This record gives sequence, C-alpha cells and structure tokens, in this order.
Amino acid sequence: MADEDNDAGHSSRPDTSGYFAPLTMSKYVQLTTFRRDGTAVATPVNMVVVGDTAFFRTWDATGKAKRLRHTTRVEVAPSTVRGRALGPAIPAEARLLDGVGSEHAARLLAKKHPLLHGTLIPRYHLLRGWTTLHYRVIPPATGS
Repeated sequence: MADEDNDAGHSSRPDTSGYFAPLTMSKYVQLTTFRRDGTAVATPVNMVVVGDTAFFRTWDATGKAKRLRHTTRVEVAPSTVRGRALGPAIPAEARLLDGVGSEHAARLLAKKHPLLHGTLIPRYHLLRGWTTLHYRVIPPATGS
C-alpha cells in the first residue's frame, strides 16, 4: 500500500536519509543550547523530523528559550526521556517560528505525539498562561 501524503506533501513514512536521520525514530532528543559564556546546557525535548528540518516546542520562560534568544547554535542527539544522549551530537541552528510556520510545527508534533503534544502540553501551557514557542531546527550555515 502506498504512503499517504500529509497536508505539506510529505510522505507519512519517516525519512531516514536526511541530515537529522538519526533523530527520526527517537521519541526523545537531547537539545543542547549554549549560554552567553559558551557553557552547554542539555535538555530533553520531543522533536519531529521532516527531511532536513526538525521541529520542537517549549514555552517562553524556559532557560532554553532564553538562551536561544541570543544564539541560534544548538546540538541535537537521540536520547532517553531524562536527556542522556544515545548517539553523537549533530550541530544545528534553531529558528523561532511564528504564524503559519508555528501552526505547521504544532500539527507535526501533535501527529507524532498525539496525546502529549496534541492535547496535554497545549492545554497545560494555556492553563499556566505561558506562550508556546515553536522552533525549526536546520543544518548549520556553512562558511565563515
């Protein structure tokens, strides 16, 4: 039976050939962000991968959101629920999404994690009065 396409025209079968292929089947991903002094801070997140792009969400008051406001450099690796890396770190850049891009990321996360990202996390953020932020993770820019 052929794969069904989602609303973005991508196959519903996970892409295991792109830049973020090691993350495709991972339920949890260690996201490492960097403080102003360069200190790495790793946290586990749920992430969805589409080709050479990945998406995750957090809320506006988290440490990772604060760190991402001053540097887009991140590293990602498949991990345990507690954030212990299960593979090598992949360098990347995280970009804050808004509008249609943010809605698209929310739909993709809800599709991969229906209960958690389709219901629980959006309601929890709403109840707490937090602003939900969606990020697009891409391969790092080349050149200097």
